[in-house]
This record gives sequence, C-alpha cells and structure tokens, in this order.
Amino acid sequence: MRGTTVLPGTPCEVQNGGELPMHRLEVPVLNALPFAIGTFDAIGPMARADFPHRHTFHEIVYVTGGTGTHVVDLARWELRPPHLCVIAPGQVHHWDARDLSGYVVLFTDDFLLDHPGDRELLRRLSERPWLTLDGPTHARIGRLVAELDEEYRAGARGVESVLRALLHVLVVRAARLPQTASAVPPARPGAVAEEFARLAARPDLGLWSVSAYAERIGVTPGYLTEAVKAATGRTPSQLVREARAAEAKRLLARTDLTVRQVAGRVGFGDAAYFCRFFRRETGVSPGDFRRSGDVRAVRRSQ
Repeated sequence: MRGTTVLPGTPCEVQNGGELPMHRLEVPVLNALPFAIGTFDAIGPMARADFPHRHTFHEIVYVTGGTGTHVVDLARWELRPPHLCVIAPGQVHHWDARDLSGYVVLFTDDFLLDHPGDRELLRRLSERPWLTLDGPTHARIGRLVAELDEEYRAGARGVESVLRALLHVLVVRAARLPQTASAVPPARPGAVAEEFARLAARPDLGLWSVSAYAERIGVTPGYLTEAVKAATGRTPSQLVREARAAEAKRLLARTDLTVRQVAGRVGFGDAAYFCRFFRRETGVSPGDFRRSGDVRAVRRSQ
C-alpha cells in the first residue's frame, strides 16, 4: 500500500478543512518492513494519543495495565486489563487513560502477503475490537507478543518470515476468542464480498456508490450486488448507505467541519439532500446529532 509508511518524525498527511489526522506507519529506514512492535513507551506518544485520529495501517493493542477508557468510533470501552484490541485502517480512535501499559503491533496490508486471509479475520475483529482475556488466554497472548517483540528487536536472519508467521498465529488465535466469527476461505463471490467489505472500511477512499466500488474491484455492479447479498444477506447499497452515515457521524462528532463540508466529504453535493439522507438513516438531523454529544458513552464489557 503505497504511502502508508514514512520515516520517523514525518508530519501527518495534511487533511482538508479540519478532517481527522491520518497517521502513517513510521519505519526506521526507507524500504524497511511495514511492521513495528513495542511497548506504549517504545512506540511513543502517538501510541496513547488522546485526540481522535485514523491510521493507514492495522493496529493490534495488547493492554496489560491502566485505567480509563478507549474510544473506537463512537463506542467507549472501559479498561479492565488484560485486553486485546484490533483497530482497522480508517477507524477513528483515541485514549482517555492513565498508566497505560502493554504492547502495540502495527502493520500494513502489505505485511499480510503470506496470509491474505488474515485481512478478513482482522476486519471481523475490528467490528468487535475490545476483547477481554481470561487468565490462560492472557498468558498465551503475552508469550506470543513477547516473542514477536524479541524477534523484531533482534532483527536476525529471516526476521521477516518469522514475524509474518507469528503475526498470523496472533491473528488466528484472536479470532478464536469467544463470540468472534471465524473466516471461511472464500470462493470467487466470497472474495468479491470480502474486498467490498475491506474497501467499505476505508472512508478515506471516497467510494460512495455501488458503481464506484464495482469499478474499483473490477466487477459489474450487478455481480457485486449478487456477491455481497449472498455473503451478507444485504445489498451493497444498504451497506454503502450505512458507511456514509457512519462516516458522517464521525465527522460531525469529531471535527469542526460545517454540515455542508461534511456532506461533501461523504459524497453529497447538495447539503439539503444530505440532511434528508442523514435524518432518514439516523432519525435525527445532522445539527441535532452534533448538539447531542460527540461520543455515546456506551460502556461494554465481555
């Protein structure tokens, strides 16, 4: 994925009109592995950023200590370590936490080359990002993350293949945790539906119509509709509407963009039409949604 890794200290990508910061993965040298792991302290202040932002990369967070909350999109998750958290590219998150400890694993889609099926597992995990670990699971995850960290820091011969293998094990074991759906190797329609879901999770791409998704994937709109409906029981147009509404909520809650600007960001040239769309999808006007508060304090626990 071009442009997702940068040298340390490179400024965030400039966003238009108050959009959320988009962070890219920092790597020590040009052409380094699109992968990093370390403690919150080792990764740096951005690992525990207290302002809403997005990434161009995947993030797996293994929380071993701390108090407070972690906000992912509009849901607030209370810290009761140990936890495992999966954040997908494009998701909005920030920390409101004290004494945060644990490890952060960062990597781009490119790093999943050996195990492309992990993209679907990560997408599903990101839909339920906050996983509470029991004692035995905490011990197993801790050993695996420590081994990843040791391998990364040692940088010995074959480090890339070992890191890919260990990351694959981590993703698969996370997907086995209770209430986490397991992925089925997709047939052709399933692969199309999977790619649609991956793109739909990337609001920064600006794909706001079924035809735009179909063109990006390389299929006809009709085939895309059949594939997505077979895989999910829903049409891509329904899912696109939900994605547009969700992105509009994020922008209204987390930025100072005007309603007209938000409308433009989610593909509406007419602000009045956007307001009708938003009310139809959410039951409230954009202005009422913004005035009601930026994050619904939904406290969840497993």
